[in-house]
Amino acid sequence: MIKPAEFIHPHDAAALRQLENIPGFPALVKKILQLGLEQMRYGVNMASNIRLSPTQLPKLYRHLPPICQKLGIPEPEFYLEMNPMPNAYTYGDSRIFITITSGLVDMLDDEELDAVIAHECGHILCRHVLYHSVAVEILRGSDQLGLLGKLSLPIQLAILHWYRMSELSCDRCASIVTSPEVVARMMARLAGGPKVITSELNMQEWARQADQYEEIRNDGLWNKSLQLYVTLGLDHPFNAVRVREILNWAQSVQYQSLMQNLHKAISGKKCHNCNRDVSADWIYCKYCGAKL
Repeated sequence: MIKPAEFIHPHDAAALRQLENIPGFPALVKKILQLGLEQMRYGVNMASNIRLSPTQLPKLYRHLPPICQKLGIPEPEFYLEMNPMPNAYTYGDSRIFITITSGLVDMLDDEELDAVIAHECGHILCRHVLYHSVAVEILRGSDQLGLLGKLSLPIQLAILHWYRMSELSCDRCASIVTSPEVVARMMARLAGGPKVITSELNMQEWARQADQYEEIRNDGLWNKSLQLYVTLGLDHPFNAVRVREILNWAQSVQYQSLMQNLHKAISGKKCHNCNRDVSADWIYCKYCGAKL
């Protein structure tokens, strides 16, 4: 089973610690959803969108179960929304659901769609969904039932900062289920358009735009202030930043070790000499040297 601690992005972990160190914060957020937001959004989603199942648009539905099985999470409810904008979101606490848009399905191939769904399932695996749901309401600028007024502006901004950082963890989750290359490809579609336009995109050159952005952002106090102002209301980090992060992580020891361990676990093969899990493609055991 994949554990969040094996891939969580450090910026996500740090921002979440800051949130949860606010006295009474987790209980307050949960109470806000229980007072009506969750039921309201769940009802609207149920009435407006198509719930996918083995008998309702099964070709789309069948993307979800293998991803949930690989991540070791319960299957959330899964919906299709008619919306030409490519998007996906996860919402709820007691009744979690994932919704994808028709624009997303049109834009992506099967592997790229798997990456998006795995990203959304990553929010469930990492237990992001409770705080995410409140962050969504903040971003919408909505305050149904007067509930969000219970959160001060600094706390709202802290939630949104964590929200952006949590996306980096879920990009990692998507790359475990698919691959970093597929995740980068998916990001290319969302940033630049369908495959007919972006199929020859140079990913490394695009990722370098994130370095150029950092140079702009760090060029004096005024530029830092301008970029901070721009990012305060964003729900995701910039696309080039996300691609750079995932391509860099693909080269890390953490990612390589995690994938090697997953490969061993999937193979189910053990060394006859030391009885440790080994990869199916090993000729000799890397632990004791015995021929396999």
